[in-house]
Amino acid sequence: MITETITSSLSKALEDLGVSSSPTQINLEQPANKDHGDWSSNVALATAKTAGWVPRELAMKIAEMINSDLPSGVESVSVAGPGFINFAVSPEWLHHVLQVAIEQGTTEFGKTDIGHGKRVNVEFVSANPTGPLHAGHARGACYGDSIANILQAVGFDVQREFYVNDRGLQMSLFAESLLAFKSGSIVPENGYGGAYVEEWSREMPNGLSIQGALDWGCKYAIDDQRQTLEMIGIVFDSWFSERSMVDSGAIEKTMADLENNNASYLEDGATWLKSSDYGDDKDRVLVKSDGEFTYLTPDVAYHRDKFSRADWLINVWGADHHGYIARMEAAMEALGHEAEQLTVTITQLVKLVRSGEEVRLSKRHGDIIELREIVEEIGPDATRFMYLLQSVDTKQTFDLDLAASKVMDNPVFYVQMAHARIRSIQNKAETLGIWPSRSSDADLSLLEHERELEILRNLFNFSDIVQLSARELAPHKIAVWLRELATSVHGFYHDCYVVGETVPPELTSARLQLVEAARIGLVSGLDLLGVSAPDSM
Repeated sequence: MITETITSSLSKALEDLGVSSSPTQINLEQPANKDHGDWSSNVALATAKTAGWVPRELAMKIAEMINSDLPSGVESVSVAGPGFINFAVSPEWLHHVLQVAIEQGTTEFGKTDIGHGKRVNVEFVSANPTGPLHAGHARGACYGDSIANILQAVGFDVQREFYVNDRGLQMSLFAESLLAFKSGSIVPENGYGGAYVEEWSREMPNGLSIQGALDWGCKYAIDDQRQTLEMIGIVFDSWFSERSMVDSGAIEKTMADLENNNASYLEDGATWLKSSDYGDDKDRVLVKSDGEFTYLTPDVAYHRDKFSRADWLINVWGADHHGYIARMEAAMEALGHEAEQLTVTITQLVKLVRSGEEVRLSKRHGDIIELREIVEEIGPDATRFMYLLQSVDTKQTFDLDLAASKVMDNPVFYVQMAHARIRSIQNKAETLGIWPSRSSDADLSLLEHERELEILRNLFNFSDIVQLSARELAPHKIAVWLRELATSVHGFYHDCYVVGETVPPELTSARLQLVEAARIGLVSGLDLLGVSAPDSM
C-alpha cells in the first residue's frame, strides 16, 4: 500500500538524519485541503524538540531528502504550516488503483488477510426471549453484524452469536404473564403486562403448565426475534442457550477452574470472585449464601465456553452494561486469558424523532417501539445505514422522516443514488454497444479531470479504511467513506459527460472504466454495512 511506502520513506529519512522516532509518531492522515496533497504527516512536529530541531526546518530537510529519490507512487513532497509534510500521489498510481478495483471486483476489492484466520466470536443483540426486539436493540444489531462483515473482509474467521437468556426469574415471570393473559387473570407483580404479551398469549395452546408456557414463550420470542433480524439481513451462526450450560455442568466446571486458579474464596456462606485482584473495584459474589448463582456466574461460564471456540471475543452491549465490563474482564483474566482477548463495545442510546418530536411509543402496541416497525416504515437499507452513520460510543438522533424520504439529504438515498447514476451511464453505453469493455483497452492517462481524480483518490483509500475500521471496530468509517465517494460520483456525473457526441471515444472508454471502478467501490462498501446497491431509485 502507498501508505506503507510513505511511512517507510519517512522512517528512513529520520534514521539518516539521526532523529529517533517510534512507529506511533509516524502518523498519516488525509488533509482536508486537497491542495496540500493526498497524505500528510506531523512527524517533524512530534520529533523535532527532542532531536534539537526547529519543526519546520526538520520537515523541510525530510521533504528534500525524499524528493531527491521519490518512492514509487509519490509525485511530490512539500511542507506546509509549522512543519506538516505533505505527499501528492502520482496519477499513474491512482490509475493502477482503478485497474485493481476492476480486476478484483465486488467480491475482493478492499479485502486483505491481516486477520490470518484468527477465530473471532462476535456476540451481539442477546435480548431476553421475553418479547420482540425493540428500538434499543437496533443499534447493536446493525453494528455487530457490520463488524462481523468487516472482520471477515480482512481475514478473520468470524462467528456471529446470540446469547439466549432462557433461564431465571425473568423467564418464569414471562411464562406466568402469558398464562395470566390466557386465562384472563391478573398478571403477577413485576410480570410482563405489555400489549404484545396479551397478543402472543392468544397464540399459545391451552392447558400448558408453567414449564410448558416457558418453553413455548421462549421459542415464540426467539422465532419473532429471528424473523425481525432477518428483515435487515442479520443471520446468526449460533443461538447459544444459557439453560444448556446448566444442563451440561459448565457452570460447575467454571467454578472449579476459578478455585484451582486461586481466584475465588468462601466468606459468609457465599462464594466470591477475587475480581479486585484483576482491576475491578471490589470482589463479586458468584454463589449466594442460599446456593443460588448470581447473574454473573453463568455469564462467566458462557465466556469460558466461547474461549473454547474462539481466540478473540467481541461483546456488543447496551449502555446499561457499562459497569459490568470490569468484572467480566477480571473473570476472564482469572481464568487465564489475556486482557486483549476480550473486547467489549458499549452502544450509546439513540433518540428517534418524527416530525421534529421524539418518538417513545409504538403505533402498534403503545408500550415499546419495535425494531420490526422501524424496518417496515423506512426499509432495511435505511435502518442499517442510519444506525451506522456515527460511532456507537456517541448518542445519536435518528430522524425517521428523513430516513424514509427520497431526497439527497437522506444519507442512504444519497449513496444509493450515486450507484444508480453509474448504472444509468452503463445502461446507456450498453444500448450503444460500447459497454462492457476491457480496462486494458482504455487509455487511463486521459483521466486527469479533478472530478475523475477525486473518485480515484477515494478508491485508493478504501483498503486502508477497511483495515482501520477493522482495527478500531468502527463501521461508521466505512459510512463516511461511502458518502465521500458518493459526493465524488455526483460531482463527476454533473461535470463530466461519459457518452455523447462531444466526448471523444478514447475518453468515453476511459471514463467507462472509471465509473465501473466507482460502482465496485460503492457496492463493496455498502456490502460491508449490509446495505444494497439498487440500479435505480
